[in-house]
Amino acid sequence: MNIKIDKKDDIILKILHYFITEEDYKPVIINGLENEIWLENMENDLQLIRINTNYIHNNEQLRSDTFKAKTIMKSIKKSTLSLNINLLNLILDAGEGVSFNEAGEAGIETIRVNKISDFKRNKVVGVFFPRVKKAILNEKMDTTEFFKLTNDMNDKTIKNERKLARIFSKKKPVITYALIVINIMIYLYTYLYDQSGEIVYGLANNFMRIREGEYYRLFTAMFLHANIYHLIFNMYALYVMGPQVERYYGKAKYLFIYILGGLMGSIFSCVFMDEYSYGIGASGAIFALFGSVAYFTYYYRATLQGLLRSQVVPVIMVNLVLGFLMPGIDVYAHIGGLIGGILISMWIGIGDKNRKVDQINGAIVFISMFLFMLYLVLTK
Repeated sequence: MNIKIDKKDDIILKILHYFITEEDYKPVIINGLENEIWLENMENDLQLIRINTNYIHNNEQLRSDTFKAKTIMKSIKKSTLSLNINLLNLILDAGEGVSFNEAGEAGIETIRVNKISDFKRNKVVGVFFPRVKKAILNEKMDTTEFFKLTNDMNDKTIKNERKLARIFSKKKPVITYALIVINIMIYLYTYLYDQSGEIVYGLANNFMRIREGEYYRLFTAMFLHANIYHLIFNMYALYVMGPQVERYYGKAKYLFIYILGGLMGSIFSCVFMDEYSYGIGASGAIFALFGSVAYFTYYYRATLQGLLRSQVVPVIMVNLVLGFLMPGIDVYAHIGGLIGGILISMWIGIGDKNRKVDQINGAIVFISMFLFMLYLVLTK
């Protein structure tokens, strides 16, 4: 069987193969575009790759094309809540008189690629992608290489899909149900056998008691509730948020987030409470789950298509605002839990996006912040 491969198709296939198999880029689906391919990897300094095969006649058309690319970049930046986003813009078909020096735009590196060596030897490509120097990118492709490249990309795509399937597949939220049962049982026990409130006051969070060495209160307060409405509200939130975190992070990491995030919420509460105040409730731990979901959706924001901006952030903001407006709510426990959940998630890592430097930074910042807040309590 003879296969005739067009020169541009040859270059496209090799560039796609390199970015997908070597640099872990994934295709971005953008409706309404013709003759251009977009790839994304939000963990790279060049988050977006654009391969454009439309013919560029002159400098004016190049500027127009660059403006079009910038508009799409802004849309992706907005939908993913990215603070900064950069693009490698590869032009595969341009007239000889087109000057690429005039295509400069902030955050966009535009390169002419007439042959595969233009891509491999380009200085910008070499700086951002050092592995390209060792990549096998031949000028000519035979039938055997064609099938090999396509099979490599298919295998990589299948592996990525399997990873996502493992992360997003539904799992029985055993830990969530266990936590709900424990909270309900403790509430029922205190309701039936602690009419005087002696047990609740003996386990509730209070900064004076913490200063006296009763550090267990930071933990025990997470499982106490003032009344049935307090319990129902928190358990409903746990029922909604818990299964998501348990699915995304796994059971052990979920429990780690819940407990350490709740402790961060308790210590934040201590810093801002007066000596006569007592704090109880699972809301600090639940806000840690909010933080962990926010962190997860941020790193999978291209896959989850704007979920962070449209759902996660608004829910967090509404709950924080309600905490400030409604009396009797320990909003500082909410803030501490939220911050704790984000830092703990950074510390333990998520899915296939674990980066050692992020995990180390997350651990250092979380531990340092917790110890600093504890210091503030002890010296208050």
